[in-house]
Amino acid sequence: MKFGYIGLGNMGGAIAKRMLLTQELIVFDLSEKIRNEFAELGAQTASTIAEIGAKADVIFLCLPTSNDVREVIFASNGLLATMETGIICDMTTGDPVITRQIANELPSGISLVDAPVSGGPAGATAGTLAIMVGGSDNAVGQTMPALEAVSPNIFRTGDVGTGHVMKLANNMLNATNRLATFEALALATKNGIDPDLCAEILNKSSGKNFATDVTLPKFVLPNDNPIQGFTLGLMHKDIRQAAELGISTGVTLPVINSAREIYHAAINERGGDIDVNEVIRHYERGSNVKLAGSGKKTN
Repeated sequence: MKFGYIGLGNMGGAIAKRMLLTQELIVFDLSEKIRNEFAELGAQTASTIAEIGAKADVIFLCLPTSNDVREVIFASNGLLATMETGIICDMTTGDPVITRQIANELPSGISLVDAPVSGGPAGATAGTLAIMVGGSDNAVGQTMPALEAVSPNIFRTGDVGTGHVMKLANNMLNATNRLATFEALALATKNGIDPDLCAEILNKSSGKNFATDVTLPKFVLPNDNPIQGFTLGLMHKDIRQAAELGISTGVTLPVINSAREIYHAAINERGGDIDVNEVIRHYERGSNVKLAGSGKKTN
């Protein structure tokens, strides 16, 4: 069985490198520089998407959006131009509605699996990602040798689309916890608590979450420019998709809808390509207090 990988950006590239430790891969990315980097690591490189479709049995995708996934599969020079049988495994943080539509539109002999991940490029490199997998047992089974090379933390969520549902649920918490943590930091700092002490206490208390444990001490408090490697635009895309899924399935989501407005305002002001942690400026201005870079510098 031959594995292919399309989309070798920050996340996809880290996952594919992990797969390469134990599996043979044929890869494609729009960047020739990235393709050459993977060739030096031992991967076979393809010059087109269609070439991957012709040569790989299981093809992994990690792309910005589900619309990009649709384009890669169905475009005239996409996977279906050459792919007759096999598995497409979508590791994008995608829209479950579109994912299920794509699955229904695929020709007989080709199955779709959704397998989004959580843990970032660092988690991929360390082999600690959480992988949420939706799809038929047969299709998922064929992806497992490559997925197991990435991380042991693999969770079967159900039929196709459920992996993306679970990833949206996770990112809802990521988005709202980040905002709530910045609010708590603003309140404590403005009222006389040392920012580093605030983070330390939160991490020993019931308010502990990923933002208090990782984002504050490693990225926000030591740095005036708190880059963590995920954009405002991508975060807004994820929570917008979650809100739309809530509407279409009759789920009340007042917290995430409020969060969506804050991220949307930040994008209007600063642009979608800046780091998600730049949303902290909303709280700095609203409280007239410095938060990013207010703690001790780390080595």
